Amino acid sequence: MFHMMIYMYRKAGSYEKARKVFALMAERGVPQSSVTYNSLMSFGTNYKEVSNIYDQMQRSGLRPDVVSYALLINAYGKARREEEALAVFEEMLDAGVRPTQKAYNILLDAFAISGMVEQARTVFKSMRRDRCTPDLCSYTTMLSAYVNASDMEGAEKFFRRLDQDGIQPNVVTYGTLIKGYAKINNLEKMMEKYDEMQGHGIKANQTIFTTIMDAYGKNRDFGSAVVWFKEMGSSGVPPDQKAKNILLSLAKTVEEQKEAKELVGHKDNYSNFQTGNGFSNSDEDDYSENEDDNTDDNAGQNICFEEKQDELIVFNGYQENQGGLLTL
Repeated sequence: MFHMMIYMYRKAGSYEKARKVFALMAERGVPQSSVTYNSLMSFGTNYKEVSNIYDQMQRSGLRPDVVSYALLINAYGKARREEEALAVFEEMLDAGVRPTQKAYNILLDAFAISGMVEQARTVFKSMRRDRCTPDLCSYTTMLSAYVNASDMEGAEKFFRRLDQDGIQPNVVTYGTLIKGYAKINNLEKMMEKYDEMQGHGIKANQTIFTTIMDAYGKNRDFGSAVVWFKEMGSSGVPPDQKAKNILLSLAKTVEEQKEAKELVGHKDNYSNFQTGNGFSNSDEDDYSENEDDNTDDNAGQNICFEEKQDELIVFNGYQENQGGLLTL
């Protein structure tokens, strides 16, 4: 099954090998299906690459399926190209293609990333219309749309709906709200949600600890930032490099810089560490890459994107293989 080989190469991150298998199919006269192109599209690291493969599929005479549209919409969403994402969504509906639940979650994610609340709400409502019952992934993704739009009033209102609909929030759901309040610098509400989460027996993950630590640090409360950095380790969640880089970036005075250096384990190189701003150039670069990174919170949000994407490709591929299209 050629498309499965391409899919496995995708899992291994071997794009060139996947491309060679794709070319081999043409050489051997093996029909290429939308699943084959979808597997290649799933490799896409930017919207242009995904769009080019999508166009190539259409030029070959193949009709995009629900996965094709979902992958392209997600690529545009990640690139914050909201108009293109919306246009593809409308194109999909005009073509009479109705998303499955998994595809709906990917579509939700694409709009949620850019804080496109109205578009995300349209997709969410469409799920019920098409008898695709929203799951926790759907609700958390919709919640993140409000958060990414800095609409915490809307986020709270939607969060209450989870309980009304019998959906139990998890650590990612709470992490999304905590990130939202940190984003608008409402530390009181941020901690209120943290305490509420703890009260429900849900343990914080690394993303939540890092978010809280960063929020205090940006409010010039380095002492509290250190407390939360230490809390990670005592809670069995060792700080990752991102957390360490954030702590280093928050240190402003010489004393703070020294303490941060010791906490992240750079004691031996402290004399070489200082560059005037409290962290090495390499650490600063690492942090700046991730400073506005939403992927961890959106991860529950990413929520499920990789998982849903894989399931969609494999499932659709299995269906087509059952029809004899891709059997070697």
